Amino acid sequence: MPKTFIMSSKRVIFVSKKEALYIYIMRKICLTFAFLLALSMVLFAQNRQLVCHSLAFYNLENLFDTIHDAGKNDYDFLPGGSYQWDKQKYEHKLANMSKVLCELATDKLPYGASIIGVSEVENKRVLNDLLKQPCMKERGYKYVHVEGPDKRGIDCALFYNPKAFTVEKYFLQPYVYEDGDTAHATRGFLTVQGKLAGDDLTVIVCHWPSRGSEGIYRDWGGKQVRHLTDSISAANPKMHIVVMGDMNDDPDNTSMSQYLGAKRKESEVGKGEFFNPWWEVLRGKGQGTLSYKGAWNLFDQIVFSKNMIDGRKGKDYKQLTLHSYQIFQRDYLMQQTGKYKGTPKRTSSSGVWIDGYSDHLPTVTYIVKEN
Repeated sequence: MPKTFIMSSKRVIFVSKKEALYIYIMRKICLTFAFLLALSMVLFAQNRQLVCHSLAFYNLENLFDTIHDAGKNDYDFLPGGSYQWDKQKYEHKLANMSKVLCELATDKLPYGASIIGVSEVENKRVLNDLLKQPCMKERGYKYVHVEGPDKRGIDCALFYNPKAFTVEKYFLQPYVYEDGDTAHATRGFLTVQGKLAGDDLTVIVCHWPSRGSEGIYRDWGGKQVRHLTDSISAANPKMHIVVMGDMNDDPDNTSMSQYLGAKRKESEVGKGEFFNPWWEVLRGKGQGTLSYKGAWNLFDQIVFSKNMIDGRKGKDYKQLTLHSYQIFQRDYLMQQTGKYKGTPKRTSSSGVWIDGYSDHLPTVTYIVKEN
């Protein structure tokens, strides 16, 4: 019988192909067992079973249907508009968005994310069409959405798995211009409250004023969300609060660091403040969720109230506790060639439809609690 060889640290062993196959299979089994053992040590550390959930955020970049909404400036995304937005492009966009939403967190959790905040959705029609996509339907997602005052018609929404998260209350807290401006109505703060793993949880989904506006307008967004979270905490001191969204600012801009009070280090987080893990991701690791003129920004953030990090140091998971976080990046989400190689592959480039995804990458977090 023909022989083959296996390298070891000390010698070369000649064996038959049958014996080599057997050794290969046994090695695979041993590696798999070692992986499962390591996983069980995480999930059952100190004889404790931990429940894990994922919270994610994704800017869907102009998820418009092909129908005009009265009173909204959605003309660019009509068949006769600048993007020549038609049924084919819309259906491709739905398929692309659902692909990403369904894959979020599945590298660690087969059932995916329990809660996903999204921005730049036009209306309930596009949300319902998303839920009709096969993977979204199979997952059983539902959504929360409140029509907002944005002139273009884009809103925030929240997808959730009802098997994991029970919605008890929701509302849209308006964005109010402190200078009395009423001509530039913009997205409010979608606030959803409910139960996750038996704990009270509030998720606030934001899309702060764009970079076309001065920084003071995003600072006002930070002030207003902080006022909102302070009020929620005063009403229920045990409430766990997550603020997520496209902030149109980086973690170290004043809207986030000063006015919302989202800190870079866990040790810096005081009462009523938040931990912002993305600060270190951007400034420490140089990673971002969108690229502009060759530089990375990280506008898509998810920050956590103090009671969601208090147990991290001592691994005390008696309440919902942040475990880990990552930017969701896949090859299919990135430009592979050309001028914009290595940046997010958006729906259109220079006015030409390229059947892409979004100009933003999603962010994913994992939270755990002792079962």
